[in-house]
Amino acid sequence: MTRLANKVAIVTGAGTRSKNVSGVGVATAIEFAKQGAKVLIVDMDETAAKTSVEVITENGGDAAYYVADVSRVSDCRGMVEAAVERFGKLDILMNNVGVTIGSGVVTEIEEESWDRMLDINLKSMVFISKYAVPAMIESGGGSIINISSVDGIRAGMAHSVSYSASKGGVIPLTMAMAVEHGRDNVRVNCIAPGMIYTAMVEVVDEKRRKLRRDIAPLGTEGTAEDIAMAAVYLASDELKWVTGVLLPVDAGLMAAGPQAILSNIMEDDRKFI
Repeated sequence: MTRLANKVAIVTGAGTRSKNVSGVGVATAIEFAKQGAKVLIVDMDETAAKTSVEVITENGGDAAYYVADVSRVSDCRGMVEAAVERFGKLDILMNNVGVTIGSGVVTEIEEESWDRMLDINLKSMVFISKYAVPAMIESGGGSIINISSVDGIRAGMAHSVSYSASKGGVIPLTMAMAVEHGRDNVRVNCIAPGMIYTAMVEVVDEKRRKLRRDIAPLGTEGTAEDIAMAAVYLASDELKWVTGVLLPVDAGLMAAGPQAILSNIMEDDRKFI
């Protein structure tokens, strides 16, 4: 499989944190490598980053890692420099890293957790891109993929206004970047994952997992690999004429209003007719 042959990619938040279920970052890094890309794994946890590199190299791929706190501008610059130094250029950036720090409605949030969430989930995308775009221009163009969330489009199941705000901000950021760097041949698109089951939500119990499945039209549970395949699609030259797009990968969740999914979650919906 060579959809990304001769491409160089950075994937943030791509360390391996669970033996049982993949995160979006590592799943995407693995799929990029399978498709022929050379991948720089970026993560704050060196052990997690090394594990992802080992998985890729053991399967014949080419990968390296860079330890970074993406909320620090110097680290944002450093990872781009590391990718170019190691692999010679940069073609793809997957701004995947994201965290949930604290939670709560607007009357409950604390300044420290708000600032940290916005720094990691939104500010990082801006400043990594600041250094990635010139590197991509030098390479003749590239593809940036920003990871938002359905919680950035509509209020989510978890009450976390800071998470929603940070992920919501990714969407207009994507569109602005797409417009401003179109003539540089740098495409910028956004994925909004739905209720996928990944390492980030591994603690979710079976009852809640069932509810997350049932509220979406397809009625099935998404995985990190579903997001990874969408990222491959957006990163590939197959999408050379697509930029500024928000792509929900959500089993149809954003297509449905609450009245449309009652029959999916109620044992007997006849009383609603």
